[in-house]
Amino acid sequence: MRATIISSCSVSPTISMEQFIPEHFFLYLVTGTMVAYDGNREYQIKAGDCGIARRNHLAKYNKQTDNGKFEKIIVFFEQEFLKKFSEGYKMPLDKTIISDGILPVNKNVLIGNFIASLPAYINRDGAIEQDFIDIKRTELLMIILKQQPELANVLFDFGIPEKIDLEAFMNRNYKFNVNLQRFAYLTGRSLTTFKKDFEKTFNDTPSHWLVQKRLEEAHFLIEKKGRRASDIYVELGFEDLSHFSFAFKKKFGVTPTGLTDRQKKPAS
Repeated sequence: MRATIISSCSVSPTISMEQFIPEHFFLYLVTGTMVAYDGNREYQIKAGDCGIARRNHLAKYNKQTDNGKFEKIIVFFEQEFLKKFSEGYKMPLDKTIISDGILPVNKNVLIGNFIASLPAYINRDGAIEQDFIDIKRTELLMIILKQQPELANVLFDFGIPEKIDLEAFMNRNYKFNVNLQRFAYLTGRSLTTFKKDFEKTFNDTPSHWLVQKRLEEAHFLIEKKGRRASDIYVELGFEDLSHFSFAFKKKFGVTPTGLTDRQKKPAS
């Protein structure tokens, strides 16, 4: 079972490759800053901020150290734990609809006291001792729901994604680096149905469409926004810069660097 974890590391700004959230988790940023993106909007997160990353959603983030440090506290709320909690406490649900993948949690004295209490329970590996895991998670969940009861609609929704508008979803989330099986699941389809519906909608295969869509966005960012290939290739869902550059040249007849140099030349 995963537990509360405190991680401290010295890193350069980077984008997390973990872009699918399989379980809800609470994050409290101790040191550093983050910019998170959930397909709908960006969230500026600074030290002292906290929130919940929502299960069955896509998210990615840039992280920036503060004097070489980036520290966070993470508490996972797995489905098994939440089901036991909901059975024991009978949390009321309402019709509040929340669509965001990242849910800010309001800071208050109780949250502060909870964070301050953790060091006494954490072992040398940065995890809470097994005997106290559920006790501390229950405490945190009670604090969150007491001040933001509408989050119960999210945390205690144990269903799987329903079938949704494929075109709107893909146009919003094509930058995320996840496999086709994950895209299929998030749109409420089997992989076979996803591919069939995709070709009907876009008149193209998912794999080819994703690459072309990302390359078109890359061209726009380089030509119109002055971005560099090395700064955007991961942001757009590519894992390898050389592969990105090869695909870019194949489509546009010029490398990303060549396009950048062309933009710098003064008009004659």
